[in-house]
Amino acid sequence: MPDSPFCAILRPVRGINKPTAHFQSRHRHSPGALPKRFRPMTAEFVSAAQLQRIREALSEAIETDTTNVNSPLFKLLATSDRVQVAKLMTLHRFQQGQIIFREGDPGDAMYIIRSGRIAVIKGDLNQPTVLATRSVGEIIGEMALLENKPRSATLVALEDASLFRIRQADFQQFMSTNVSLGMSILSALSHRLRLSDEARRISVTTERRLHQRVTELQTEKARLLELQQLRQETNDLIIHDLRNPLGLIAGAVNLLELSLPEEVLRNNLELLELINSNVDRLKRLVDSLLDVARMENGEVPIIPVEISPFDLIQDTLRLTRPLLKDTGIHLEAAVGTDLPPIKADEEKLGRVLANLLDNAIKYTPPGGTITVEAGVVEHDIQFAVSNTGPVIPEADRQRIFDRFTRVAGNQPKTRGFGLGLAFCRLAVEAHGGRIWVEPLPGDTGNRFVFTLPLPVELNKLFSPAEKAH
Repeated sequence: MPDSPFCAILRPVRGINKPTAHFQSRHRHSPGALPKRFRPMTAEFVSAAQLQRIREALSEAIETDTTNVNSPLFKLLATSDRVQVAKLMTLHRFQQGQIIFREGDPGDAMYIIRSGRIAVIKGDLNQPTVLATRSVGEIIGEMALLENKPRSATLVALEDASLFRIRQADFQQFMSTNVSLGMSILSALSHRLRLSDEARRISVTTERRLHQRVTELQTEKARLLELQQLRQETNDLIIHDLRNPLGLIAGAVNLLELSLPEEVLRNNLELLELINSNVDRLKRLVDSLLDVARMENGEVPIIPVEISPFDLIQDTLRLTRPLLKDTGIHLEAAVGTDLPPIKADEEKLGRVLANLLDNAIKYTPPGGTITVEAGVVEHDIQFAVSNTGPVIPEADRQRIFDRFTRVAGNQPKTRGFGLGLAFCRLAVEAHGGRIWVEPLPGDTGNRFVFTLPLPVELNKLFSPAEKAH
């Protein structure tokens, strides 16, 4: 690194780069040995881990040029009598990671950086707060020249560095014999203090802004808590004003089925099935509204039991067929009876299938077809619900599983809450599975697919490698 102008001025002074010779020339009464106050101190280093943490914290440090080669003090020293300045200063070299002084050490000297970079650190070196980094020409520890107080920060060399040192005692003696120069130096230090005051003012202003922002965030938090309470009250309202009446209707229909004469029951069987199907559909909508919010917060547990995919699909189809009456929609199933059992939450998995079928009914035109499939694919069991009709655009195939999402241009025959597919995604992912939608061949419709992992003991039995044997 090239010398600064100040260092160039000092170079002609004999001994400035050789502190030992310089000291001996000043203390000839003890040749061969340095006076006690000039003997090198034992070098102290930060650990490699601490140095790494300091480097990581550098992005938060304040880069400053308030004490570089353009500072008043530096210019003053550079234009002063070189012999007098040389008497004030000694050159010290520090290795990378070496501690120049610690926070709390006696403040007995000021330093001017000749080469290298220095970190100014506050607090524990294991969790350092880097206040600033200082480089060539900058002054550090200048307050030691004016007051007898401990160091307010720790200095660590970020790389090999050399620093000029001005001791407090030498500076005070220098001022006593060079009053005009001393006053100029004090004036330069006063300028530095004014800069520090300005930095402190900016810091206080920033702190006030941060305090105001924290207050705003606390207000927003209170609003969020209020909204959360409102949502809970809405959920309670839904349970009381919608779910309970649906339960009463279902109970009344069951009572009719038990009490009506057999002939009347037989003549009204389709009507009762239609009531049961629609009650079940409304109950699913209400449950989805509640469970989507709860599942997003992780409040709904999955209760796995061993279930038969074939039986689950058949039960769901049985509840769906009455909804297709007079629609002209064909419902088909391609499900083998030999599918392996899976462990899943039967109620939630049944609702996933019912929601997918309900969605298919909404978007399938008269004369269209809905197909339900299930089979083993590698280590998963795969379910699919397909329907003919408008194809979902590729850009919407991900977001369609978000709450309250509708696809532009695809108008359903009946409106819903836009929660069915959101529930499907949350429920499937809670089982460790995946769900997606893809177009049918020839863009004739959509195919909603979801997978659930097979139990570990069945993985080998149904894997392609085992089947090959």
